[in-house]
Amino acid sequence: MALFCFYCRDGEDSETLREMHLKEQREHMKEHSENYLAAGPLTNKQGEYVGSLLIIEADDEASARAMVNDDPYVTGGVWQSIRVDKFEPVKGRWKDR
Repeated sequence: MALFCFYCRDGEDSETLREMHLKEQREHMKEHSENYLAAGPLTNKQGEYVGSLLIIEADDEASARAMVNDDPYVTGGVWQSIRVDKFEPVKGRWKDR
């Protein structure tokens, strides 16, 4: 299995959209909990949400993307853009995954 880092940036009206889709988004994450190594919001200096960071373990990038594409924050329009990169840890707890 490989690790993939998803850097998700919020779009317009994301605060309202996050609130609307939070319950479904948490359910989606719970369904796929074995794949999420880390997930959480990104904030600016004022503490406002500006996006999310997900580190997902999957067989390949296509599988990881398919799971994220079904996330209610994607389907509900919270995230305006998503960048994904393979993550290869060289230090820390995930180094030997």
